[in-house]
Amino acid sequence: MKGRSMGFPTHRLRRLRQNEAIRGLVRESRLAPSNFILPLFVVPGNKIKREIASLPGNYHLSIDCLVEEVIAARDLGISAILLFGVPETRDEQASNAYAPRGIVQEAVRALKSTVPDLLVITDVCPCEYTLNGHCGIIRNGYLDNDASLELISRITLSHAEAGCDMVAPASMLDGQIQAMRHVLDTHGFHRLPIMAYSVKFASKLYDPFFKEGTQSTVAFGDKRTHQMDFSNSDEAMREIALDIDEGADIIMVKPALFYLDVVYRAKQEFKMPLAVYDVSGEYSMIDAAARLGRLDRDAIMMEALTCMKRAGADIIITYFAKRAAELLHGGERSAHVQRELPRQELVAK
Repeated sequence: MKGRSMGFPTHRLRRLRQNEAIRGLVRESRLAPSNFILPLFVVPGNKIKREIASLPGNYHLSIDCLVEEVIAARDLGISAILLFGVPETRDEQASNAYAPRGIVQEAVRALKSTVPDLLVITDVCPCEYTLNGHCGIIRNGYLDNDASLELISRITLSHAEAGCDMVAPASMLDGQIQAMRHVLDTHGFHRLPIMAYSVKFASKLYDPFFKEGTQSTVAFGDKRTHQMDFSNSDEAMREIALDIDEGADIIMVKPALFYLDVVYRAKQEFKMPLAVYDVSGEYSMIDAAARLGRLDRDAIMMEALTCMKRAGADIIITYFAKRAAELLHGGERSAHVQRELPRQELVAK
């Protein structure tokens, strides 16, 4: 009718919310186990499965137990892991990071021989292997960027030779992607992808990871000369553009939840495969609040992961991966698959 408003009552958006079947039809952002990468920590020894106190449900795993954990993840539909090594010894040159029989190199070989269909992605960063916990070579109290690129290249090549499916450099050093792409290509690994930690903010949300996960807290100073100032967004776009120019195949924003504006902007501007890292502090906050009875752990977990997907993430690296996959496979309860309230309750609410 001429002159009639096309708003209410003609348009009632609640028509498409009245039951789960309709909500499912029009849902814009969907999670699947194949979206997840599960971070795992491998340690020397045998029959070790030691829970990490600040990351309940996540463990330090010897290689034999790592294989079991990976098979369980694969059976839930998780197609990739991100592997971190916790070495027996450390030195200033991070020599165990590139040793042919280092903990990560041995773990990669074991995984590829037993679970060949699973993607094994390796963390390429010296910080877990240095005595000082820093991400490269320290000279005169400062991280020497260019000297550290040679070290990162050696680690990259050792992981490739061990048989990993993808490398993920975490140091946030200038030129690291170019250096890695060069060493891979010149040694015949031109097909090996790089998932770049393109935007890694200097965040206290990493503390559980470093204090207990890799046990590699810095001995002095901090990492703010190479990790990004969390006040900046334009700079984040410059970092991504440089990594793409240098040969990155996947870009990443880390952390995830506090930085969804950056995630959205990165997806809109670059249209590249985009990962986010739902980091240890984000996991610990949700888990701790749930243990205090303040939050429903599963519901908040699924809400958080869905929001990362909605913001533009194609890939979510998360310690929640196994539990989220269980729910998506029809576990006890999912934020997306909940019993319908009785009609009288639905109307009342």
